[in-house]
Amino acid sequence: METPRQEELLKPSRLPLSIILPTYNESQNIVKVIDSIAYAIPEGTQAEIVVVDDNSPDGTGNVVAKYAGQLGQELKKRLHVQVINRPGKLGLSSAILAGVNSASGEVVVVMDSDMSHPPQMIPMMLEEINHSKCDIVVASRYIKGGGVSGWPFRRKLISRGATKIAQYSLGIHIKDPMSGFFAFRRQVINGIDFDAIGFKMLLEMLVKIRGAKIKEIPYTFTNRRLGSSKLDTSTMIDYVRAVWRLYRYGRAAPEERRRSVRFLSKAGRFYTVGASGLLINYLASFVLTALLPGIWYLHATVAGIMLSITSNFFLNKMWTFEDRVLLAKRTFVQYGMFAGFSVFGALVQLTMVYYLVESQKLSYPLALVLAVAIASISNFLLNKKWTFKEKIWG
Repeated sequence: METPRQEELLKPSRLPLSIILPTYNESQNIVKVIDSIAYAIPEGTQAEIVVVDDNSPDGTGNVVAKYAGQLGQELKKRLHVQVINRPGKLGLSSAILAGVNSASGEVVVVMDSDMSHPPQMIPMMLEEINHSKCDIVVASRYIKGGGVSGWPFRRKLISRGATKIAQYSLGIHIKDPMSGFFAFRRQVINGIDFDAIGFKMLLEMLVKIRGAKIKEIPYTFTNRRLGSSKLDTSTMIDYVRAVWRLYRYGRAAPEERRRSVRFLSKAGRFYTVGASGLLINYLASFVLTALLPGIWYLHATVAGIMLSITSNFFLNKMWTFEDRVLLAKRTFVQYGMFAGFSVFGALVQLTMVYYLVESQKLSYPLALVLAVAIASISNFLLNKKWTFKEKIWG
């Protein structure tokens, strides 16, 4: 569908509320969702529901069109339902943007179409926007009173991890920047150039909109009962791409150069040094076994580990943390702490792998990736705070 012209977006007969529902293979849920929204909309409020369907093989778009044609006269007076049929699966953020561009409301609500977002929250979101003078209202899982129901441990871990990445790398202070359930005044996105990459348009809004007043209200996310989750590897890759672009966006603007830039710069150096340490470990162990045929391979491995810890220490001291004071006592103490935290990180990794495989029944490759990530993050933070005496976030 073609993007509406600017004059069409500014037509005078604007409805007060638009609700955007991006869909893909949601024929089992969509009618229930629309019925629930219609019931939840406050009495006397005119609204429209814009369903953006990415050519669902299960005919979701046709189901919505049929539903819209069967609306009763009384309901039609206060609720308009339209469907935008797109030619293929073009992505969640771009679907939301297409819905917003086609919508008529002064206030826009974005929500999922799989029954995971309770429509009963809509009146509360409108109340906050109308009476608290908020620009954006986020339905939050991670503030007091909010929560998640029906998610397995793996999904919770991924969500929390993605949330922390967004908060620390992009300088975002709200508790649930990854929420897919939010409302905003349409005017706040005027002039914003959206990339529409990934699956979280809210994240892009939080980074690019200057001076917006944001309010979080608690809700409980309920895992879908029908249909299948859209979270897959490509979705995760799109998320990483989106965060990287937003990070570069913030870094390009001088007024947006926050402490997150310095933090991530040091984290990047720390992990680059760690990667070089793995190479040094391997080469040292290989060379020792090649040059000294009588040496026990475990002795060669220990020597390689000690050499890599030593090289990692000095590279991090001089490059990552820019500490070029080489007084013997100071350097010796720092080296001891660095080595100790390295051993601690190894123990954390082993413990996490065992826990995730044995207790949570995760596959070993996934458990290993998660354990390495947790151990490396703790290693970085501990050395930043205690070995090189820097503030964690500074």
